[in-house]
Amino acid sequence: MKHLLRDERMRQVIGACVTLGAAVGVFAISFGVASVSAGASVAQTCVMSLLVFTGASQFSAVSVLGSGGSAASAFGGAALLAARNSVYGLAMAPHMKGRLPVRLLAAQWTIDESTAMASAQTDDAHRRAAFWVTGGSIYLFWNTGTLIGALLGSAVDPQVWGLDAAFPAAFVALLWPLLRQPRPRLAAAIGAGLCLALIPFTPVGVPILCAALAIAVGIPAPPPAVTVATVEVAE
Repeated sequence: MKHLLRDERMRQVIGACVTLGAAVGVFAISFGVASVSAGASVAQTCVMSLLVFTGASQFSAVSVLGSGGSAASAFGGAALLAARNSVYGLAMAPHMKGRLPVRLLAAQWTIDESTAMASAQTDDAHRRAAFWVTGGSIYLFWNTGTLIGALLGSAVDPQVWGLDAAFPAAFVALLWPLLRQPRPRLAAAIGAGLCLALIPFTPVGVPILCAALAIAVGIPAPPPAVTVATVEVAE
C-alpha cells in the first residue's frame, strides 16, 4: 500500500475517486428523503441501498411506487435500468480477477462511476485501484447519505426543496451529449413519444417500460456478411 501511495499519479486517482464518492453521497440524501416520503420505512430504504446499490433503479422504483404504481411496474423499470450493469461487468471482468468472494464484491460495486473511473486509466494497476476505491467510496457514502436522508424523512418535503427533480435532471444532463448523434436522437424521440402516448391510458410505470422498446433503434446494425468468392484456375 505504501508503495502505491508513493506514486503521484496513484494518489491523484485515489483522491479523485474518493471525491466522487463523497459527491454521490450528498446526492444519496435526496433518495433517502424521497423513499421515506413515498411510504417506505427507514429500514426498508437503507436495505434497498445496501443490497440494490444502483441509484437509477432505486430512484425509478421509489418514484413509481410514490406515484401509485404497482410493485410489478416499479420492479420492471428498475430491472431495465439495472441491466446496463451487466454490460459493465463484461467490460470489467478481465481486470477483476481473484477468488469468488472478491469477484462477488466486484460485481456488487460494478456501477456507472466505478466502471467509468477504471476505464479512464491506461494500465491495470491504476485501473484496479480506480475501480476498488471508487466502488468502496461510493458504497460507503451512498449508504451513509441514504441513512441521513431517511432519518430526515417527512421533515423535508422533496417538492419544496426540488429533490424530486434532482435525479431526472441528472439523467437529462447525461443524455444531452448523446443527442448530437442521429441514432440516439431517434431513439429518444420514439421513447418520449411512446411514453407520452400511453400516459393517459396505462397505469403508472407502464409507459416507462414501453418506452424502453425504443432502445432497439439505438442498437447498431450488424456489419454485412463478407462473402469470399473462389476462383477456379484451369489447369
